Amino acid sequence: MLLIARTTPLEEVGKKRSQGLSLFYTDVDRKFVEAREIPKMGRKPVDSNQVFIDGLEVPVTDRIGEEGKGFEYLLHGLNPERIMIAAEGVGIGRVALKRAADYAKERIVFDRPIGQNQAIQHPLAQRWIELEAANLLVFKAATLYDTGQPCGAEANAAKYLAGEAGFRACETAVMTHGGMGYAREFHVERYLRESLIPRITPVSPQLILCYIAERVLGLPKSY
Repeated sequence: MLLIARTTPLEEVGKKRSQGLSLFYTDVDRKFVEAREIPKMGRKPVDSNQVFIDGLEVPVTDRIGEEGKGFEYLLHGLNPERIMIAAEGVGIGRVALKRAADYAKERIVFDRPIGQNQAIQHPLAQRWIELEAANLLVFKAATLYDTGQPCGAEANAAKYLAGEAGFRACETAVMTHGGMGYAREFHVERYLRESLIPRITPVSPQLILCYIAERVLGLPKSY
């Protein structure tokens, strides 16, 4: 498992509390490590667990890089993680939108498909526009990362925009199906549940807004 641990006492690192943390890739010894699966409303293919570590000894040979720089190494993985989750938000929004559009073409009420009504058309069209905008920002962030350029603002903004756009698309897909949107048969209820993941992880929308406000707009730190 990959873990980060404090190897320099906090009182010795000065004001920057993220210093003095080291990164390790070590074996899981079940005598000292316990994992308890967390039941979830979705995301069934991937387990989430509470992990309890008590008395595990980690040899220095399992350390990654220099001692005390573990948090800096972790930061290098945060931007691509945000970009990946953003792409997931766009993807789940697109599949939900396609299901909704297909249903709107097939569902006949009062001798006409419900997709002929602007009250159905306009929300679906708005969701498509939002997803396309989010996708462009995802690709901009990915391009910056792939070419070794700074991409913190773009990666965070892409994750925020795609998470919100994906959720709204899934919500609209459920509403397009009406009462049947609540039925498992049409899958959109499952998409709505899964769309919460890109909004929540790996960082909340509110913290992203704080990051943009501070790092891009130069506003004072709020927390």
